[in-house]
Amino acid sequence: MNLKIAVLAGDGIGPEVILQAKKALYAIGVIYHHEFIFEDALVGATAIDKTGTSLPQQTLNLCLNTDAVLFGAVGDPVHDINPDTAMRPAHGVLKLRKELGLFTNVRPIKTYPTLLNSSPLKQEIIDGIDFVVFRELTGGAYFSEKKINPEGTIASDLLEYSEEEITRIAHLAFQSAEKRKQKVTLVDKANVLETSRLWRKVVSNVAESYPDVTLNFLYADTAAMQVILNPKQFDVILTENLFGDILSDEASAITGSIGLLASASYGTSNALFEPVHGSHPLAKGKNIANPIASIVSAAMLLEHFGLYEEAQKVHEAVLKSIEYNVVTIDLNPGTSFGTNEVGEFVSNFILNKDDLLYFNNDNVHIGQSTIV
Repeated sequence: MNLKIAVLAGDGIGPEVILQAKKALYAIGVIYHHEFIFEDALVGATAIDKTGTSLPQQTLNLCLNTDAVLFGAVGDPVHDINPDTAMRPAHGVLKLRKELGLFTNVRPIKTYPTLLNSSPLKQEIIDGIDFVVFRELTGGAYFSEKKINPEGTIASDLLEYSEEEITRIAHLAFQSAEKRKQKVTLVDKANVLETSRLWRKVVSNVAESYPDVTLNFLYADTAAMQVILNPKQFDVILTENLFGDILSDEASAITGSIGLLASASYGTSNALFEPVHGSHPLAKGKNIANPIASIVSAAMLLEHFGLYEEAQKVHEAVLKSIEYNVVTIDLNPGTSFGTNEVGEFVSNFILNKDDLLYFNNDNVHIGQSTIV
């Protein structure tokens, strides 16, 4: 298979973690005889500094004419902190989602057995966690009408959804649940929001087409509490844009590090894959950023194109790096490994899966990598 992939590394640690994802895909290409053609483009603060806009037309055109987008992270204090700044890095992300029609964001939440101690939650609560958040991505308060009065003292953000916007993501959530544990939890605030009442009505109607899937409802505040207290109850969480943003980031506490969480955003004809962490500018250039989320995002890209065996190979490599303790400081403060070393380990494991002597297990455990 030949795939043309737009690479939007972005700001901060984005370029560092994206490089590791590209290494993994390159290794997969070698082993399985695929060709991945990467084309880089500007986005975020880097794009503002060089072009004056957070999403140049050239970048958008590239994304519209490639098979998929591999995304890093955007954000920079210079552009983010000043409230009077007209152009922000995040504006480019929102525009990209809208222009590509990426209405569904999928965030898997899954624990690794050897990292249970990394989570602030008790092991008995998080052991075996495996659920996924379906977040509506192009509607709601993030995209509806925004106002501020001339004095800058009163502001409003309209929260608006249509039946069509809800229906299309609901079908995807139920289709996912059919292949999993057959349970969908709709998260809303139907006790106070009219949009949430519309969500309940529409999702309940969609549920009738999936008789094997159980649908239940939770208010957003209750869901936020239950994600911490009893996360094993969830299979597929379906929710609107703002609630999904908050809940999926909160769920990173389960895994022990937001640096482990990957995501995929889908539209009718476009797809984008990215880690859920931000640009973390303080870590930029220090070789300490966790690249696993970016690498797993690359695995989700492979799955999207039906390359399931290849994706499983990437997941196996990530699991092995964690088992061997080849991880960054967010998972092991005493580690001798950094962003690049984790990426090298993963890509070389893919290339040499059956040659365990290659990794020299004893040396890996004491922080003396033999990987070249």
